[in-house]
Amino acid sequence: MNELPTLEEIRRAPKVLLHDHLDGGLRAGTIVDLARECGHELPTYDPDALGAWFRAAADSGSLERYLETFAHTVGVMQTRDALVRVAAECAEDLAEDGVIYAEVRFAPEQHTSQGLSLDEVVEAVLEGFRLGSTGPDGRARIRVGTLLTAMRHQARSMEIAELAVRYRDLGVVGFDIAGAEAGYPPTRHLDAFEYLQRENAHFTIHAGEAFGLPSIWQAIQWCGADRLGHGVRIIDDITVPADGEAKLGRLAAYVRDKRIPLEMCPTSNLQTGAAPSIAEHPIGLLRRLYFRVTVNTDNRLMSGTSVSQEFAKLVDAFGYGWDDLQWFTVNAMKSAFIPFDERLALINDVIKPAFAQMRQQA
Repeated sequence: MNELPTLEEIRRAPKVLLHDHLDGGLRAGTIVDLARECGHELPTYDPDALGAWFRAAADSGSLERYLETFAHTVGVMQTRDALVRVAAECAEDLAEDGVIYAEVRFAPEQHTSQGLSLDEVVEAVLEGFRLGSTGPDGRARIRVGTLLTAMRHQARSMEIAELAVRYRDLGVVGFDIAGAEAGYPPTRHLDAFEYLQRENAHFTIHAGEAFGLPSIWQAIQWCGADRLGHGVRIIDDITVPADGEAKLGRLAAYVRDKRIPLEMCPTSNLQTGAAPSIAEHPIGLLRRLYFRVTVNTDNRLMSGTSVSQEFAKLVDAFGYGWDDLQWFTVNAMKSAFIPFDERLALINDVIKPAFAQMRQQA
């Protein structure tokens, strides 16, 4: 019997990432550098200790402490140079982990406190991704698409949606809303989603993480989301009786039948209390039931994680082999917000041949 994939082997395999927050993936050393430049006060200026502080705050179970971490990352991302650096390093770090295609999201409205316009923020991040995607030999190591996020507790979603459409031929591939689900339903931003649909634009919605099935239902049936950010609580519409055969409610069945992608982030879901452990994470059942599940990082700094580490945890918890990891990867590539022919080329020319080679070497 072949051995299960190891973390080092997984790092060498091509991976696809759909749910990653730019302000949740900074290098601790970069935060220290930028904080010193702009005078932002940090809990500690030792990079190793700062990284540990971020992870401890995210693991604390306190939403207040978790949100405090973003005050420090966003706080140092207020100038063009800082945004270019952070985006370039993001692309470099993902490429180093074997990610070949990533969609990284950020909220432009959170980076204007020192005078940058929304357009200047977007252009700085796009420039950073361009710089970080190219290796020392001048060849592209990774392709990064950008998702522009609107905050669901604010009232700028139409403005951000128009921004996403304005830059869609320059690297922005879609739109998102994020922030507290409870009390801020996606239907508050219906005008933005209807505008995006009229413009033939793609969008995903954070739904079904902290809040339950109504959030998922609204995101799909009222707002027309192409994908669900997290979507963990779809499990609430699935029952597994004593005989072991799962029964799907109407919403869960619709999500599976329509192949609506679920952007699942296992480690992050543990930190926010959406799942008690990796072994008990809904991803195991949803994979068995062939939902369109994808594996993502959410906030790499706060979770101390990478795509490879997320896969390795699933291998440990569920005994997944190369076929499973390829299935998750192809799911993600199928669900990306780039043209069909470009997705197909990456699946057939890069992903499948590489996984075939990984199986041979196992």
